[in-house]
Amino acid sequence: MRTIRDTDVLVVGAGPTGLALGIDLARRGVAALVVERAGALFPGSRGKGIQPRTMEVFDDLGVLDAIRAAGGTYPVGMIWQDGRRAGEHRMFDAAEPTEDAPYNEPWMVPQWRTQRILRARLAELGGEVAFGRELVGLTQDEGGVRAEFASGEAVTARYAVAADGGRSTVRGLLGIGMTGETVDPNPTLVADVRITGLDRDNWHVFPPGESEGFLAICPLPGTEDFQLVAQFPDGTAPDLSLEGIRKVVATRSHLAPACVTELRWASDFRPRAALADRFRSGRVFLAGDAAHVHSPAGGQGLNTSVQDAYNLGWKLGAVLRDGADAALLDSYEEERRPVAADMLGLSTRVHRGETRRGGATRQLGLGYRNSPLTRETRTDPGGPLRAGDRAPDGTVAGVRLFDAFRGPHWTLLALGGAPAPDPGGRIRIVRGPAPGTYGPGLYLVRPDGYVGWAADTAAGLPDYLARFGRC
Repeated sequence: MRTIRDTDVLVVGAGPTGLALGIDLARRGVAALVVERAGALFPGSRGKGIQPRTMEVFDDLGVLDAIRAAGGTYPVGMIWQDGRRAGEHRMFDAAEPTEDAPYNEPWMVPQWRTQRILRARLAELGGEVAFGRELVGLTQDEGGVRAEFASGEAVTARYAVAADGGRSTVRGLLGIGMTGETVDPNPTLVADVRITGLDRDNWHVFPPGESEGFLAICPLPGTEDFQLVAQFPDGTAPDLSLEGIRKVVATRSHLAPACVTELRWASDFRPRAALADRFRSGRVFLAGDAAHVHSPAGGQGLNTSVQDAYNLGWKLGAVLRDGADAALLDSYEEERRPVAADMLGLSTRVHRGETRRGGATRQLGLGYRNSPLTRETRTDPGGPLRAGDRAPDGTVAGVRLFDAFRGPHWTLLALGGAPAPDPGGRIRIVRGPAPGTYGPGLYLVRPDGYVGWAADTAAGLPDYLARFGRC
């Protein structure tokens, strides 16, 4: 087994999680290699919903314009009965954009297109994806990680990240278990098809009959495709062929078999919810589906996964490039595992019809108030915002805050007459009146857009920053 590459971080898996992490590391000057078992990027639409918080992440990573151009808003659901339109169904509670939350509605983009956009951004930053790399061995010691591939090649890295999906090879090699439940025992078919006889303005829903499960056909924006989802009784093996899908459509809708003109991708699964027992083993971290597996209801899986990468990326950069103590990396599991557990519960409740897709599914309210990295020292906070919360957008002295936050740096907000220290380093400072969502005070915004430290005065700021190296 010959070593062909040494790198700082080995990322196993080129899905949204691995690609987002690769981007974040590349823009921090961290050498990273993303490897993928398959010969190409995932070809299906599976994770098609991008929540508002992930849109903010994509804004920071430099792909928001491409994501917006490639997608569209969710179509209104149309319920069909006996070949006739029986009424509309709103998939999400409506929410208008606001100054503090400018992307306040989910955005639909087929997963394959999201991954192409992320890969292009990674390449733009000098990163790469090595395809056809099947991991067969993983060892580690105090100095690093060694990964061995079926091709006979090996890679050594200081750290590795498992972003290789729900059936993670890395997680298996590490011996990390997953605890969870079957959300729904009935198998579900999902496929990307070309179809005639349906408009592209609605998400077409055909309720279950006496002997058949439900059928839903959703137009995928920016493409000629529809995503088809069909449920089957427990014990059934869905037929993933073109003829099998034509039969499902003809049996459960008013459409003729020939209306399905092309099958582009198909898969089947049984919705489940599972959480890895640990998100870390030594120098190896779990992220995305390797760490948590969701029901697709509510659109939380891809979004929680991308935010895993966003949380881990700046911490790896601080340790590998800024001289931060490696103990900082302990906060990844401390922060992300509770969030993943909450999102798994939410996905399951949405799947079972116990809650609607509303404010919680947008993920704007997620935060880290109980994190060991969070310091709230104000004696009388003037608004609802606390250290550990997501830093909202807004305008301060003509500067849009999301513009100020964008990039791999920390940002210090000195608002409403609060003293304006200059901590030096690579920290961007914004001074001016306090937007309504903030209130007066000092707010130190982490590289991932959360308030890490909030205070009335600058006392304690140098000590807080010291643990993050050269900020």
